[in-house]
Amino acid sequence: MLMYSGKKGKGFQIFYDALEKVENRTKESGIETWRTALNNVMPAVEVKSRRVGGATFQIPSEVRPDRKISVGIKWMILYSRKRNEKSMADKLAGEIIAAAKGEGAAVKKKDDTHRMADANKAFSHFRV
Repeated sequence: MLMYSGKKGKGFQIFYDALEKVENRTKESGIETWRTALNNVMPAVEVKSRRVGGATFQIPSEVRPDRKISVGIKWMILYSRKRNEKSMADKLAGEIIAAAKGEGAAVKKKDDTHRMADANKAFSHFRV
């Protein structure tokens, strides 16, 4: 998902460089830190728009396990790109470390999503 214009090798290179930087900064296993970060970013519920009688409601629904992983990775990469560091590997490493600690923009996005689903729990009976 890091890939632009079919540059698969470049995407792998960025990811592995980021894991190496995570290992250097935290003195822990890079892949384990990444797994922890991904678990902290994956959403359990999300809201989907549904029109009922001319009004649009935000309906909370469970997230499928494969979609959880996909959305978590997408959010981590999206918020990595928005960080103010030199290279993409630095940005991704910073976001992985922040997410592993339960901080960072990707974790905030997950919390906001959960909060929105919780606020719209009253409309869950419209679920399809």
